[in-house]
Amino acid sequence: MVCLRSCIFKETCVRRIKLGSQRLEVSAIGLGCMGMSGGYGPAKPEQEMIKLIQHAINSGVTHLDTSDAYGPHTNEILIGKALKGVKREEVEVATKFGIKFWEGVGQAEIQGDPEYVRACCEASLKRLDVDYIDLYYVHRIDTKVPIEITMGELKKLVEEGKIKHIGLSEAGPATIRRAHAVHPITAVQLEWSLWTRDAEEEVIPTCRELGIGIVPYCPLGSGFFASGPKVMHNLADGDYRKILPKLQGENFDHNKVVYERVSEMAQKKGCTPSQLALAWVLHRGDDVGPIPGTTKIENLNQNLGALAVKLTARDMIELESMASFKGARMPEQILVNTYKYSDTPPLSSWKSE
Repeated sequence: MVCLRSCIFKETCVRRIKLGSQRLEVSAIGLGCMGMSGGYGPAKPEQEMIKLIQHAINSGVTHLDTSDAYGPHTNEILIGKALKGVKREEVEVATKFGIKFWEGVGQAEIQGDPEYVRACCEASLKRLDVDYIDLYYVHRIDTKVPIEITMGELKKLVEEGKIKHIGLSEAGPATIRRAHAVHPITAVQLEWSLWTRDAEEEVIPTCRELGIGIVPYCPLGSGFFASGPKVMHNLADGDYRKILPKLQGENFDHNKVVYERVSEMAQKKGCTPSQLALAWVLHRGDDVGPIPGTTKIENLNQNLGALAVKLTARDMIELESMASFKGARMPEQILVNTYKYSDTPPLSSWKSE
């Protein structure tokens, strides 16, 4: 369902949506905050990022997406600082847990046992400096622990008022169903764009069958639709796009040609390629709330322009037919922790210590 909220004191009135049957109301476009604290190179200056977040909120972009893994931890602290002076009910804070980094080692593991769930939630509340989290995701699924066990602790946190809604990130259909049977899942976060569409086979139909909202990350193809082939120019050390299969060798050569086709259509529609790509995601349903990330105010403003791009059914078909991008969406070593490998042991196998 689509709704509009009063935009008094807002610079721009952004359409509102309600995610799935749980009806969590968020801005139709959210803000992915990961890149502010690394991931695409070094962390950005704190005061500039606070200014960006506050500009987003004043523009009507109130769905802020973070994680305890971003930084790690520093992104949640940044969000907390940016929310000072903002009415709590005016924003929807989404964060995640489940990726545990070993201090000083630079390696991570996936963890979802009840004690860890609770400890992570308490720590995130403190870093964000909030009384509750609007949407709390299992960032990656711990395949050693039955999903019912992880969900059981999350359900307790809902009952205690520490979180309002539960989400899953990179979860497969079977895991989603099992989790939803314990407590309603409000949203599933997944990679979905013209660039990556494999979730359309099973994950998205499962979400819609169960009344679960869909939150696409990387809706601009990790910046490819924003910059085109130039995205590979002068990438900072540590920018994971250096190893994305779609941006390597023959895949990259092929995808540059596809990008030019998308650019030609964007020109005809009077918008930028990134606005066209984001508009395509926005047109995929009123239960879809993408969270494009950016570290620049001008890029955020451009993303908001996608809300004004109107696409006909014929436009959608044309876009989808030309978007024949080549290459896996992630390197193999990262794919092992995504939805296709998210099945957990049966509940009957669990023995608490």
